[in-house]
Amino acid sequence: MASDDPKAVEAEPPPSSWKERIVFPTLLAGILGGGAGLFSKHRKVMGLPTSCATYAANFAIVTACYCGAREYVGVTRKTGPDDLVNSAIAGFGTGAILGRLQGGQIGAVRYSIIFTVVGTTVDYATIRIRPVLKSYKESMLGSNDGSQKNDGWLKMPDWSPIKVLDEEALAAKQAREQKVHAQRVALGNLTKEES
Repeated sequence: MASDDPKAVEAEPPPSSWKERIVFPTLLAGILGGGAGLFSKHRKVMGLPTSCATYAANFAIVTACYCGAREYVGVTRKTGPDDLVNSAIAGFGTGAILGRLQGGQIGAVRYSIIFTVVGTTVDYATIRIRPVLKSYKESMLGSNDGSQKNDGWLKMPDWSPIKVLDEEALAAKQAREQKVHAQRVALGNLTKEES
């Protein structure tokens, strides 16, 4: 069934596989968790390496649980990965389970609300920022439709003194270099004859 909505045609497709939607956020959360461990108040008691490793592991575990639950809910509901209801349900369930393990029944309620709000907010922001990042990537690397000559290469800004030459400009440059080389050879021959 075709959609008449113009935004539906221009929408960026989600990442191609469920592995990308679980593994990449988990790794990113681990890195952010390690950074949070650098500034933790517990680093003086536990030591900096232990604090960073603990925070990184905890952030990664929580993110992996949330992303896995979000994918499970999406498959169960037969919706796309960009459905925010999946994020809300996964946040509520993950928060309830991890909160129950951490802080009992009160922790389950508190964590489920926090995970629902934070997870849905992050997913909403990700959906909104994905087209911006795609256009930025295309402006830096070239488009994927082959419309630019330097497709796949880093595109230099117009003000840069470094230029990527096409065949005509490259041939003109080689002709200038050959002319300069011939002049140098002729000048070298004159200096040898004079001495």
